[in-house]
Amino acid sequence: MLIKNNTPVMNLKRTFGAILSVLGIVGLIYTGVAIINHSAQITTMVVIGIISLIFFTTGISLVRNTKDEAA
Repeated sequence: MLIKNNTPVMNLKRTFGAILSVLGIVGLIYTGVAIINHSAQITTMVVIGIISLIFFTTGISLVRNTKDEAA
């Protein structure tokens, strides 16, 4: 995708996918550390873990399935 001056536009799907993947990884690491240290309620950690897993898988699938457009 190009603007009028032939300057490339960032692929928003790939960027959003990368952000979701990073958020998912951070959430999964936080959940794992909190469960191991017994520092939070288990139901809260399960919910955070499930949401993080959803973010991670969605981000990976966005990055994988988005095609690169050559300029």
